Amino acid sequence: MTMADNSRRKQVLLRLDPAVHAAISKWAADDLRSINAQIEIILRRALAKAGRDPHAGPMRGRGRPRKEREGGGS
Repeated sequence: MTMADNSRRKQVLLRLDPAVHAAISKWAADDLRSINAQIEIILRRALAKAGRDPHAGPMRGRGRPRKEREGGGS
């Protein structure tokens, strides 16, 4: 895969409940965005909230974080 292939936007077929589509459509119109742009913003916010933002630094490892020891000794 070349650099140009990586930078192209991916196309995804998405099936939505009509009520969900209507709500997103209204939200997008209120924010002066396309439905596609609104869905991307919603997904990006959800990713950031879950700690999985693709534009943030590296993700932490799996499992619970290690407890810091008092006194800083080994």
